[in-house]
Amino acid sequence: MNKSFSFINPDALGSPRGYSNGVLAPEGGRLLFIAGQIAWDREQRIVNSDFVEQFNQALTNVVAVVREAGGTPEQIARLVVYVTNKEEYAARTAEIGERWRALMGRHFPAMALVEVKGLLEPEAKVEIEGIAVI
Repeated sequence: MNKSFSFINPDALGSPRGYSNGVLAPEGGRLLFIAGQIAWDREQRIVNSDFVEQFNQALTNVVAVVREAGGTPEQIARLVVYVTNKEEYAARTAEIGERWRALMGRHFPAMALVEVKGLLEPEAKVEIEGIAVI
């Protein structure tokens, strides 16, 4: 099976930065639905109160689920990032980008960023859910 995605970015939408407008999965892939991951460790404790550290840990947890299923970060087709403060996200995109590249390289799946009033875990500032094709 060809495990390569086709990235769909119509000229009419301009060039996306840090995401793809669409990702076409290869035939025969199995879908992995990744539950929302927050910045906690194996004891389910938030690792840090810093926004970027929470983003990093939440994305690390997403990648851990994908790897446990036998996949790689490049097989993540879609992510939804929930944040409690979109201004903080916007102000720290350079730092977030560094963490992203360390975990995901230059792989940019279809993505959405959603600001929410709060998350189930009161200390959480970021939650990331996704879909991978393994």
